[in-house]
Amino acid sequence: MQEIIERLEAMRGEARLGGGQRRIDSQHAKGKLTARERIEVLLDPGSFEEWDMFMQHRCNDFGMDEQRIIGDGVVTGYGTINGRLVFVFSQDFTVFGGSLSEAHAEKICKIMDQAMRVGAPVIGLNDSGGARIQEGVASLAGYAEVFKRNVLASGVVPQISCIMGPCAGGAVYSPAMTDFIFMVKDSSYMFVTGPDVVKTVTHENVTQEELGGAVTHTTKSSVADLAHEDDVQMLLETRRFMDFLPSSNREMPPHRPTSDPVDRSEPSLDTLVPANPNKPYDMKELILKIVDEGDFFELQPNHAANIIIGLARMNGKTVGIVANQPMVLAGCLDIDSSKKAARFVRFCDCFNIPIVTLVDVPGFLPGTSQEYNGIIKHGAKLLYAFAEATVPKVTLITRKAYGGAYVVMSSKHIRGDINFAWPSAEVAVMGPKGAVEIIFRSDLGDAEKIEARTEEYREKFANPFVAGSRGFVDDVIKPRNTRRRIIGALTMLENKELENPWKKHDNIPL
Repeated sequence: MQEIIERLEAMRGEARLGGGQRRIDSQHAKGKLTARERIEVLLDPGSFEEWDMFMQHRCNDFGMDEQRIIGDGVVTGYGTINGRLVFVFSQDFTVFGGSLSEAHAEKICKIMDQAMRVGAPVIGLNDSGGARIQEGVASLAGYAEVFKRNVLASGVVPQISCIMGPCAGGAVYSPAMTDFIFMVKDSSYMFVTGPDVVKTVTHENVTQEELGGAVTHTTKSSVADLAHEDDVQMLLETRRFMDFLPSSNREMPPHRPTSDPVDRSEPSLDTLVPANPNKPYDMKELILKIVDEGDFFELQPNHAANIIIGLARMNGKTVGIVANQPMVLAGCLDIDSSKKAARFVRFCDCFNIPIVTLVDVPGFLPGTSQEYNGIIKHGAKLLYAFAEATVPKVTLITRKAYGGAYVVMSSKHIRGDINFAWPSAEVAVMGPKGAVEIIFRSDLGDAEKIEARTEEYREKFANPFVAGSRGFVDDVIKPRNTRRRIIGALTMLENKELENPWKKHDNIPL
């Protein structure tokens, strides 16, 4: 027995070395942690239970029969984050460049299957050169098996992808189907075809960073949600992020006790909205002042900044925040902001996270670029997402709520549960000036008459009371009491029951 135990420990030691000390040193020289070091930072100390440590590839072609490394380029298993169960796989770039083989894929699929059975999140730490070309179609089949499980797990357990190195070719589609993607600046990248292929086909000269780096994907493409400075920051922020999420779609989000009073008043909110309706203000100030302890985990902050999305807590319970940002494009909805918010709303609805919507929207962004690129269909995604969602939905109109954009932003008409407005709210088909110029077109030459008509329209419609008289706004509240009123509404809605008609699945306008 002692001999077998000694052999076991020797094999474990060999597995922990991965591709060897030289390659580990090379990884460190690039400012990157190894696969196992990443797991140590991500999970609670001593909680990781590894599976399939001794697994090896089964390829005998192209000299691979002479290159067998225990573990085969990915570390898999489960552990805890702040005491809560998660499953994790961490690709090891020191072993065949982290390339995915049939055995490598089997290891990942095993933990994904188990995560769905027990109802626990899956976190993937991606650092791979792609499919192992020596295995040919077997490695492609391995990717397909992972993709299938991403689809089956979607909406069942949260899936988080941490891109911590290369992720190219077919490998990118697995992260793309997960709920959130986090990247590391200057050391991670994602693209379907690399710079060399791009140059050959399109004659464009582009670097890896420009083509698929963290900044590119968090600003231009919206493929990724956040860009972090280094491995450690990403892993610590992922730990923080997981605290907001339930373990599965069968659970409610975790509750964290808070010392922040439910009835905390914020007098400064009474003056947040400027007297001039054309002057912007920062909606993030409102968010930070009403959520517990000012703790807001914003997602995609550098993409489509005219809408804000993220997770926070109110009275210790997780909420999803969707808010127009008047500081950017006057808070207009456009293609990018509609897609950004729609996907987030659907995520919240998947995982029983109530949605708080803060509205200051003058309309959809006009222009040929928007129309030619499908603002109609993309805007419909957000409308569809809010209307489809059955979780508690509390909406607050702070200022402008005009036209179709008012309807889209979780209005009472698309099953908003509780809809509040501040006294500064303007709920109308369009802004007073534009409306008057259409209604009283014949008076356009008379500036005084147009001004009088504009003031008349403003008095009649540019306030929350017409909508309130129809029941479209449940109450007009004092800004300073916003936190207390929203928490009260969410508490009332805790046992809400609402089911959509039976269907195999919906057909959202993609």
